Amino acid sequence: MSPTVSIIIPCYNEEKSIRILLDAIFAQTYSISAMEVIIADGISEDNTQAEIAAFQDLHPDLDLRVIENPACIIPAALNIAVEAARGEIIVRLDAHSAPAPDYVERCVDALNAGLGDNVGGVWDIRPGTKGWVAASIAAAAAHPLGVGDALYRHATQAQIVDTVPFGAFRRELIEKIGLFDESLLANEDYEFNARIRESDGKIWLDPAIRSVYFARPTYSRLAKQYFNYGYWKWKMLRRYPETLRWRQALPPAFFLSIIFFLLLGFFSPLFVFLLILELLLYFFILFLAALKNKMLGLPIAIATMHISWGGGLLWSALTSVFKVKNG
Repeated sequence: MSPTVSIIIPCYNEEKSIRILLDAIFAQTYSISAMEVIIADGISEDNTQAEIAAFQDLHPDLDLRVIENPACIIPAALNIAVEAARGEIIVRLDAHSAPAPDYVERCVDALNAGLGDNVGGVWDIRPGTKGWVAASIAAAAAHPLGVGDALYRHATQAQIVDTVPFGAFRRELIEKIGLFDESLLANEDYEFNARIRESDGKIWLDPAIRSVYFARPTYSRLAKQYFNYGYWKWKMLRRYPETLRWRQALPPAFFLSIIFFLLLGFFSPLFVFLLILELLLYFFILFLAALKNKMLGLPIAIATMHISWGGGLLWSALTSVFKVKNG
């Protein structure tokens, strides 16, 4: 018999995307009778609950439960859902995603084959809404200049990796390494995977395992998202400094260089010249990428990601230092 699968989903105010996700789950090639869906809702204030109820009315044969997440943070939602889950295998999805029809089946096959302790696939990143801004953000979120060597955004070969989004794992893994860390409001997946690697486990990425991910629709929401990523990345790096990768060091270094040249520019025009030169080179490279992708909004999106992520990490580091001194 097929192993039972619990699909867990953190959710908050997702009225525009939750039905897309639920329809994609219902379309899975994996047996409906062997799946359950648990949505941990952070007490949504929009029509999310109504959209879920409407789906349930149409598809009563899918075991779907909604549980409250009063903490309103993603790791708490995941932990509440895991504790409520009854399946042998846990598949984590996101309310901004839509898995391919064979997503669950391929995840289960990879786990059964022993390819990894946590398995996942590649995002097909789509615009969060209509228009050139959203299209530029989606392109930036999948472009190597924007995300470096984050293989889950553009890998073409199956391989062992550091992390995967929306991982699938056996319930015993939680018993071995523990639940998601609720002190991290972002980067909880990466921290979870770091503990898997520390316990000699393997993270397996297969580009045949695919899901659509809807990117943020505006530059302001993109900036907020990446600032949070950077802020909480520093918190995680304090515990796991060995997990720092070159692509993650570049945005804060770039951000620092801008501040450095700006401050020293008050004392010498040489540093103003160096700042202008750096920015011209930076945006020239981004402009070439924009021409190649025929998307002129791409430089703004990538620069927003870099500066927000780097600024968030540096702000987190700075506030941590002051907290230690004052403590």
